[in-house]
Amino acid sequence: MSGKHLIWFGLGLWLLSAGASAADAGGHAQFDPVLDAQLARLQRIAYDKPSLALQILAQLRLDPAHAERTQQLLLAEGRIQVVAGNSAAVNAITTGMALDPQQQTSFNLLRAEQADLEGRSLQAAEYAEKAIAGLASVCPREQLAQAIAQGCDFRSVWAALRVLARKQMNEGLLSLAESSARHGLALAEAGHDNYLRALSMGSLALLSHLHGQTEDMQRWLAQGTQVAKGDVLAMAQMKTYEAALASRTGRYEEQGRALEEGLAFATKADAPHLIAHMQVGLADVYLQQKQPAKAMAAAMQALPLLRSFGDQRLERNARHNLILALIQLHQFERARRELTQLAEMRKAWSDHAVFIEELREQGEAWAAVGQPKEALANFHTERRLNAELTALNREASLRELKVKYDSDRKQADLELLIRDKSLVDKQLANRQLAQQVGFAVAALLLLSMGLAVIMVKRVREANRRLKANEALLRAQSERDPLTDLANRRHFLGVMEQQAEARFNGALLMIDIDHFKHVNDQHGHGVGDVVICEVARRLSHAVRAEDLVVRWGGEEFLVFAPDVSLDHLAQLAERILQGVGAEPIKTEGGPLRVTVSIGFAHFPLPPSKLELQWEQAVNWADMALYTAKSRGRNRAMGIATVDARDSDALMQIEADFDAACSSERVSLLQVLGPAA
Repeated sequence: MSGKHLIWFGLGLWLLSAGASAADAGGHAQFDPVLDAQLARLQRIAYDKPSLALQILAQLRLDPAHAERTQQLLLAEGRIQVVAGNSAAVNAITTGMALDPQQQTSFNLLRAEQADLEGRSLQAAEYAEKAIAGLASVCPREQLAQAIAQGCDFRSVWAALRVLARKQMNEGLLSLAESSARHGLALAEAGHDNYLRALSMGSLALLSHLHGQTEDMQRWLAQGTQVAKGDVLAMAQMKTYEAALASRTGRYEEQGRALEEGLAFATKADAPHLIAHMQVGLADVYLQQKQPAKAMAAAMQALPLLRSFGDQRLERNARHNLILALIQLHQFERARRELTQLAEMRKAWSDHAVFIEELREQGEAWAAVGQPKEALANFHTERRLNAELTALNREASLRELKVKYDSDRKQADLELLIRDKSLVDKQLANRQLAQQVGFAVAALLLLSMGLAVIMVKRVREANRRLKANEALLRAQSERDPLTDLANRRHFLGVMEQQAEARFNGALLMIDIDHFKHVNDQHGHGVGDVVICEVARRLSHAVRAEDLVVRWGGEEFLVFAPDVSLDHLAQLAERILQGVGAEPIKTEGGPLRVTVSIGFAHFPLPPSKLELQWEQAVNWADMALYTAKSRGRNRAMGIATVDARDSDALMQIEADFDAACSSERVSLLQVLGPAA
């Protein structure tokens, strides 16, 4: 099992951690926080002893005090069946939920966890986002403690965020994954759940390592371990994170020591599923230490337990480690039989990244023992899957907060270079023409004054055409070729013309919701139609004096120079309604498209601290990300910012979510049109 697998090894225990959920947004009157705490403990039991958990749950159902908690108890049963690997029972429960509008969030959460366990990461993330949106009305990110006291089912939100973070990390969207993990930590802290706090801190330690932030990694790991003290299951979980981090940095002895300590905690807790989990990790350590016999023994010891629990994810990892050990031991025929079984398991999985990593490690193992045929076959399959994964993620990569504009910027720069080259060529051609005309005039002056006048006119006409061509090319270089909106270059020119060095006015950052799905399901031709129609609707929704810019990909920027904060919210609402109220006509039929908006008025109230325009764009972008994280089809505006100086402002920018949670930043929300 590779370092990347160990990341999932650390994250893979999330099912154990999540507590039971409540009813949906329409049924939160049935949510009992006391019962929820009982069910959360029951969920932890279920990971290792699902039959016992179901027996205890049956006894809880008989308690008259829980007679009105049927939805809460039903969801708890569904989640226990998920971790037990009982797909038939889960399907039966979700089929009933699908018919009840009051249980749609419960349905989405169960489907998210089931899809995640079965390796269908894309579907899992889609269901998780729906579950988060369904709980957003009673679990807003502001004033979490108050929301939890009033019935917010924070453990269900935490579980859905965990599924979403897994997919975000797998796609390399580390900033988004970190935001999801921080949101989960805020929920766990507000709900006083130390077990979930420890797991959130472990995830943040892994993400900090991937970001190259060693000090933050060590801090999160130490804090998580401190929080987990006294809870043997939580300590076992933290040891898996510690092992994963050691593996990522090649410290295999420390990895093995952490897993041995985790195994001791799991044994003390009488947790056979968790014990098998540790054994899979130890098999990886033995492989790294070139001890294939020990690796094979550890994997073989874990496999029967994993099959009995229906844990396909860990069984797949165990089989992969077993195959590597068999190859190193030159037991090639047995390795090929195990590969056949693993190939059957892979058919139901959509996790390309894990498959690619397995192929790479198996190919290296075949090559090391002098089996070039198998090594070459793995190499070709790995390359093909890499190409597929790149194609699947090319649009998703644009969502990465810190690098999401690079591709568009490079394309725009390339187009501008081509246009600039064309302009230079025309300038040189016109100059050569002017020189030729000048020489001709000088010669003809000796012959005829009349002919000289004609030539002068030709020179003037050539210069006029030169200036006209320059103006045309300059205008073209500042327009987006697809939508004919202004592009970034034009916006930069507008900013340079501002009299003041500091930015003054309002910005709205706009992003088309789920645009990747439009491209994937309908093709890039329909995607271009959607972008053009959204651009047209934006232009109609704003005022005549406002500047609409295609910022990149599916994102747009509106600069409103003279507008109050109240009128700015009205402008955001007009855009939401203007874009999302009516479906867009395409060749494949009408397509409903909505947008998310982040907006702010500068200087930021109430302290009126001045910002440069680049900082202003970043604030609007942070508000946009908040709108997307709260369910999309809405606008989030920055109302006030509690910052007395620029240093305080920079601290808020560094952790915008935490500033919103602590009410240092207050936000306005404007909802888009209902579906």
